[in-house]
Amino acid sequence: MQNCKDARCDTNLKQFSQATSDNTVSILRGAGCVYAEEEAALLVAEAKTSVELAFMTASRASGLPLEHILGWAEFCGLRIAVGPGVFVPRRRTEFLVREAVACTPQGGAIVLDLGCGSGALGAVILAQIKDVSLYAADIEPEAVRYARRNLTDSGGHVYESDLFESLPDSLRGHIDTIVANMPYVPTDSIEFLPAEARLHEPLVTLDGGADGLALHRRVAAAALSWLAPSGHLLIETSRAQATAAVKIFRQNGLATRVARNNELEATVIIGTKPAG
Repeated sequence: MQNCKDARCDTNLKQFSQATSDNTVSILRGAGCVYAEEEAALLVAEAKTSVELAFMTASRASGLPLEHILGWAEFCGLRIAVGPGVFVPRRRTEFLVREAVACTPQGGAIVLDLGCGSGALGAVILAQIKDVSLYAADIEPEAVRYARRNLTDSGGHVYESDLFESLPDSLRGHIDTIVANMPYVPTDSIEFLPAEARLHEPLVTLDGGADGLALHRRVAAAALSWLAPSGHLLIETSRAQATAAVKIFRQNGLATRVARNNELEATVIIGTKPAG
C-alpha cells in the first residue's frame, strides 16, 4: 500500500508541476514573450516556492529582463551573475570574446576587459586562457559590484574607472589584449530598442553618441599607449558601422581588420599595435 501511495503522490506532484508550468507559459504568452515555453521552464526551475514563482512570472510579464529575475545570464556556457541596473551580456558578444581568446597567447598574458559590465567577457577569458592576468574596468558602480562577484574569486582585478583612467599605471605598454564591449547604438536610435533594454539597463551601456562610435574613438585614441607591442584591441560594432570604425582604428596607429559571424549577426573590429 505504501508503494501505491508513493506512486499517487508522485503522479499528483507531476500533475501539479505541469499545471504550474502551463499556467506560467500562458501568462508569459499573454505578455508577448516570444520564447514563453523556454522562459517558463527557467522560472519554474529557479523558483523555490509557488509564491516566488508567481512573483517572478509577474515580474517577467511586466517587462523586467528574464536574466535580472533569475539573477544570472548564460554566456559561453558560464552562469554570470547579473541583476537590476546591470547590462545583460548578449549572445552576439560571445563572438567578440572568442576572437579575443584566439588573439591572446596562453601563459602569462595580461588582458583588460574594458567597459566590463557584469564581467562576462573576463569570466570567459579566465576560464579559457592559461595563467592570464585579468583586469576589468567599468564606470558604473553596480556593474563593478557584479563584476567583482563574477571575477575576483578566479583571480580577476576589477576597477571602477572611466575607461583607462583609474587603472594601475604599471599596466601601460604591457597589455596583450584589450577587449571592449562599448555601447554603439546611436543616440537617436535608443527609442527603438526593446523596452526591457531601454527601460531596465543603464543608458550609459547603450548610448554610443551621435553615430554610435563615441566610445570607440576614446578607446582607440588611448589604446596604443596601453597595449604591449603586437597587442590587440577588439571592439564589437555593427556591420553598418564597421567601415567608420576601421578608419578610427587606423587613424590611431592600429593595423586593423574586421571579423564577422553571420549566425550571431556579430561584427568585431580588431586592431593590432605595431611590433616595433
